[in-house]
Amino acid sequence: MSQGAQEFERVLESDPKHCADLVRELLDLLEVAGWSNDEMFSIRMAVEEAVMNAIKHGNDEDRDKNVHVLIRLEKDRFYTKISDQGKGFCPDEVPDPTKEANLEKTSGRGVMLMKTFVDECRYNKCGNSVELVKHRS
Repeated sequence: MSQGAQEFERVLESDPKHCADLVRELLDLLEVAGWSNDEMFSIRMAVEEAVMNAIKHGNDEDRDKNVHVLIRLEKDRFYTKISDQGKGFCPDEVPDPTKEANLEKTSGRGVMLMKTFVDECRYNKCGNSVELVKHRS
């Protein structure tokens, strides 16, 4: 970890209300570190989507399963790893929501949003963990 970096981990029960608490804590940290409103908005959107996907799709809102969140904030780089206890999925098989045949489908939009709001979006091999990186402008 680079000098001056802040890091914290949270283990969240698979209940959507815990996402809001995590996001509030994260936004406070970003604000104190001087990240811009636009950067904070992008990070918020991506993290909310990733955590809610983990809760709803990964863990099927099973409160016996947890979502693990690691956040590392460096001077010019935000990193998070969000993992669930679900079976995973193949992100390459998610339908492209911008194609005409998929416009009315609700699946795929969240993955597209995350990729839009951050600089890097990587899934592990089994698809139950995502890493998001946003570089400061």
